[in-house]
Amino acid sequence: MSQSSLRHPLARALLVLTFTTGLVDAVSYLGLGHVFTANMTGNVVFLGFGIAGGTGLPVVAPIVSLVAFLIGAAAGSALATRMEERDPDHLTRALGIETALVAVAAAVAIAVDVDPGRLSGYVVIALLALAMGSRNATVRRLGVPDLTTTVLTMTLTGLAADTPVTGGSGKGSVRRTAAVVAMFCGALAGALLLKTSLVLPLVAASGLALATWLIYGARTPRSAGT
Repeated sequence: MSQSSLRHPLARALLVLTFTTGLVDAVSYLGLGHVFTANMTGNVVFLGFGIAGGTGLPVVAPIVSLVAFLIGAAAGSALATRMEERDPDHLTRALGIETALVAVAAAVAIAVDVDPGRLSGYVVIALLALAMGSRNATVRRLGVPDLTTTVLTMTLTGLAADTPVTGGSGKGSVRRTAAVVAMFCGALAGALLLKTSLVLPLVAASGLALATWLIYGARTPRSAGT
């Protein structure tokens, strides 16, 4: 079974992680002062706006997120290099790292009042960006089409460009649509949970990462050769 098929365990795991991206960015953008921890394109743009001034957008928070994301991506790449020939184990270990980092972010939110523009907020931003950077490096090495888990620009482009209306084959439309829906639902769920507490979407994100880690890890011996 191809890894790009939605019936493949890896594709399903990546869709769950796409959902958690929506949760995580809802926390950072809506709860921590208009900053992304998964979508770095947005941070680069916001940083430019913030430096220009008069926009009400932060400067420090995007920098913290960008630096932490780069560190996480470098660490994730180093892990990928060490486990180049063992992709299933590679993803399982990366999921363990993500679970731990998001869980620590949730623990910080439980222990102290997390406010935008304060040390507590920057700590949570850094932890989430580290997790997303590590995941991005991992998923990049896996190379499953249209399931990057954190960005949708090329997924949406492919969905529109390959539609039969424009003469395309429509191949991959189900997978691309599933990725878009997963992130949308994650963002919606995160925004709704934030109305109650910053902790809830973080706990949900760490719980889903943990469940994906355990379930995908348990299936790895059977799916590694498919």
